[in-house]
Amino acid sequence: MRIQRLDHLVLTVADLDRTVDFYTRGLGMQAETFDGDRRALRFGGQKINLHQAGHEAEPKAASPTPGSGDLCLVTDLPLTQVQEHLRGAGIAVELGPVRRTGAMGPMTSLYVRDPDDNLIEIASYRQAPATG
Repeated sequence: MRIQRLDHLVLTVADLDRTVDFYTRGLGMQAETFDGDRRALRFGGQKINLHQAGHEAEPKAASPTPGSGDLCLVTDLPLTQVQEHLRGAGIAVELGPVRRTGAMGPMTSLYVRDPDDNLIEIASYRQAPATG
């Protein structure tokens, strides 16, 4: 048995339209509707499926709750450019830039909150700041 990559994950959200707006306008993802009326967000080779709280698709997590997510998303842009974009979209940076260690080594991260207060880390492997 060997896992290669993450294909998709699911976020349970209070307001689908508000969530789609945040991730498309704020983070540049692409909205998608599939299986009739299900909603998702695409980026790179992955996607985030969205479940409306109280109306989750089956099977689902044991305790689906808006605001319980903590995700790290990787960008190939300099974080100064990301910060400018976020500012223009009215999205506050909660923390960063700060040095972190990701799956592929040292990276630099910014942290924001989505409409459900999920913690969204936006990371770049371009240049990690010096520690100290």
